[in-house]
Amino acid sequence: MKASLKSTGNKGSYVFNENKKITQLGKSGRVEEAIKIFSQMSQKNTVTYNSMISAYAKNGRVNDARKLFEQMPQRNLVSWNSMIAGYLHNDKVKEARELFDKMFRPDLFSWALMITCYTRKGELEKARELFDLLPNKEDTACWNAMVAGYAKIGNYNEAKKLFDAMPSKNIVSWNSMLSGYTKNGEMHLALKFFEAMEERDVVSWNLMLDGYVELDDLDSAWKFFQKIPEQNVVSWVTMLSGYSRNGRMLEARRLFDQMPIRNVVAWNAMIAAYVQRGQIEEAARLFIEMPERNPVSWTTMIDGYVRIAKLDEARRLLDQMPYKNIAAQTAMISGYVQNKRMDEANQIFDKIGTHDVVCWNVMIKGYAQCGRMDEAINLFRQMVNKDIVTWNTMIAGYAQIGQMDNAVKIFEEMGKRRNTVSWNSLISGFLQNEFHLDALKIFVLMTQEGKKADHSTLACALSACAHLAALQIGRQIHHLAIKSGYVNDLFVGNSLITMYAKCGRIQNAELLFKDADPVDVISWNSLIAGYAINGNATEAIKLFEEMIMEGVAPDPVTFIGVLSACSHVGLVDWGLKLFECMTEVYAIEPLVEHYACMVDLLSRAGRLDEAFEMVKGMKIKPNAGIWGTLLGACRMHQNIKLGRFAVEKLSELEPQKTSHYALLCNMHAEAGRWDEVEKVRVSMEGSGAQKQPGCSWIEVKNQIHTFLSGDPKQSITVEICCTLKTLAAQIRNTPLAVII
Repeated sequence: MKASLKSTGNKGSYVFNENKKITQLGKSGRVEEAIKIFSQMSQKNTVTYNSMISAYAKNGRVNDARKLFEQMPQRNLVSWNSMIAGYLHNDKVKEARELFDKMFRPDLFSWALMITCYTRKGELEKARELFDLLPNKEDTACWNAMVAGYAKIGNYNEAKKLFDAMPSKNIVSWNSMLSGYTKNGEMHLALKFFEAMEERDVVSWNLMLDGYVELDDLDSAWKFFQKIPEQNVVSWVTMLSGYSRNGRMLEARRLFDQMPIRNVVAWNAMIAAYVQRGQIEEAARLFIEMPERNPVSWTTMIDGYVRIAKLDEARRLLDQMPYKNIAAQTAMISGYVQNKRMDEANQIFDKIGTHDVVCWNVMIKGYAQCGRMDEAINLFRQMVNKDIVTWNTMIAGYAQIGQMDNAVKIFEEMGKRRNTVSWNSLISGFLQNEFHLDALKIFVLMTQEGKKADHSTLACALSACAHLAALQIGRQIHHLAIKSGYVNDLFVGNSLITMYAKCGRIQNAELLFKDADPVDVISWNSLIAGYAINGNATEAIKLFEEMIMEGVAPDPVTFIGVLSACSHVGLVDWGLKLFECMTEVYAIEPLVEHYACMVDLLSRAGRLDEAFEMVKGMKIKPNAGIWGTLLGACRMHQNIKLGRFAVEKLSELEPQKTSHYALLCNMHAEAGRWDEVEKVRVSMEGSGAQKQPGCSWIEVKNQIHTFLSGDPKQSITVEICCTLKTLAAQIRNTPLAVII
C-alpha cells in the first residue's frame, strides 16, 4: 500500500514539474522546447493541456492552441478561460466571444475577461451589454473593468456614476478611476481624485508619476517621485524613461545608478534608452555588465545595431542568443530587409519554427520593395493569417513595378477587408504609373461605396485632376476637403494649389497660397511651377526671390520651376545665373530635369552650340527628353548635322518611337533634300519603330472622355462625327449675314 502511494506521489510530482517547465518556457518565448516536453510526457493531466494552450497563445500560435483545446480529453473552466485569454492576447475578440457564448456556465473570471477585453478595445456598448447580463453583480473585477473603460475614453461622468454605485470597492477600483484621468492627461482632475482617495498603494503613486511623465512635465514628475513612500522598480523606470525620452540622458543614468534594486527590467529600460538615442556603445557596455539577461535584453541590443545598420554586430548577437525568440529574429530580418539583403533575411526566416504576422509582413514588404513580386506573392499565398498590412503591402508592391492589373486583382480579392490605406495604395499606384484617369475612377468608386477619404486620398485625387486638367471635378474635391476638414492640411493645400495652377486658374492658386498656414517649400514650389506653366515668368522669379527673403531654402524642385519659367519666356541670362546659383550657392547637384530646362532655354534662343556643350558636359546620362528638346531646336534653326546626331541618340534610347525620325524627315524636306528623306524612312522601317496613336481627352458635365487615334471602340465617336456632319451642313446652308 505504501509503495503504491509512493509511486502515485512520484508520478504526481513528475507531472507537476513538467507542467511548471511548460509554463515557464511559454512565458520566456521558448515554445518549441515547451512542445518537446509536452510531446515526451508519458502522463498528462488537464493542467498540462492548459499550460500548453497558454504557451501557444502567448507566442502568437493561437490556431495551435485552439487545435489542442479541441483535442483535450477533458476540459475544465481553466481550459475555457485559457483559450479565451489566448484569443484576447492575440486580439481575436470575435473568436473569444464565440467561445465565451459556447460555455455552459462561465465563471466570474470568464465574464471579467470578456468585459475587460471590450473596455480595452474601447467597445463600451458591448462591454456594457455583457455587464448588464452579469449574473453576480457583486464581482468587483467586472465593475473595475467598466469604470476603467469609461474613464479611458474620457467619459468621466459615466465612470464616476458606476464608481459611486459599486457595492464594494478595493484599491483596484480607485486606481481604475485614477488611471482614466492620468491616461488622458487630465492631471488636475487626477490630483484632486488622488488626494481624495481613501487608500493608496504604489500603483496609485506610479499612475500619477506616469501621467506627469507622459505630458513631459518632468519637474512635477520629479517632485512627485520624491514623495512616493515606497518606490518600486516601476517608479524608478518610469522616471528614468521620462528623462531619456526628453534627451536628458545624464539624469536618466544618474537615476539608474542610484537605484537601490536593479532587476532585469531596469537594466533593459536603461539599455533601451541608449538605443533610442543612438548611443549604441553605451548600451553595449551595460549589456555586457548585466548580471542576467532575458529575451528583451537581447532583442533590444539586436534592434539597436539594426537601427544604425551594423548588421554584422546584430547577427553576431543573434547567433549568441541562448534562446532565440520571434521578436529578435524579426528585428534581424528587418535589418536585412532595410538594406535589401533579402537572401540573408530569407535564411533567418526559414529557420523560424512558427512565424507571426509581423514576421511574414516584414519579409513580404522586403521582397515588394526590391521589386521581387514573384517571391512576395509566393509568401503571400502561403500565409494563413493575413492582416490588412499584408494586403496593402502587396497592392503597393505591384504598383511600384507598374503591374497595376495584379494590384487590382489583390484589391478585388480583399473584398470588405479594404480600409482607407487599401484605396489610397491603389489610387496612388495608378497615379505613379501615369494612369491618371484610372486613379480618378477609383476615387469616385471609393466615394460611391461610402468610404471616407483622408488627406492622402484627396491629395492623390487632386493630383490626378491636375494632370487631366479636370477643373470641375477638382473643384468638387476642393468642396469635399472643406466639408471633411482637410482643407487646411498642408498636403491637401499644396495639391489644391497645383491643381488650380495646372487648370489655368492661377488666381485661385494665389489665393490658396496666401491663405495657407503653415506653408512649406512644396507650397512655394507649387505656385512657382504654376506661374511657369501659365507663362508668368516674372511672377515666378519674383516669388522665388520672396521665398529666399523669407529664409526658405530652395530645393531641386524649386529650381526646376523657376528655370522652366525662364525657358518659357526666353530669359537666358537669368536662367544661366539661377543655374549657377543652384550649384554654387545652394550646392544642389543638377538633375536631368535641370539640364532639360537649360537645354530648352539655350535652344529656344538659337544658342545650339552652348546647348550641345551643356549636354556633353552633363554629369549624368542625358535622357530622351533632352535629346528630343535639342532635336526640336535643330529643326527650328535648321541645324541638320546636330539634328541627325540627336536622332541617333534618340533611336538608341527609344528605338520603337517614330516621332524623332519624322522630325528629321521634315528637316530634310524643308531643305529640299529628298534623297535624305528617303534614307531616313528606310532607316525608320529597319529599326521596327511604330507610330504611337495620339490620345486626347475632354471633361464634359463632370465626366472625362478619352479619345485614342484609330480606336474603333470609342462608343461616342460615331455620334460625334454625325453631329459634326450635321453642323457642317447647317453652316453651309446658312447665309453669311446670319452667321456674322
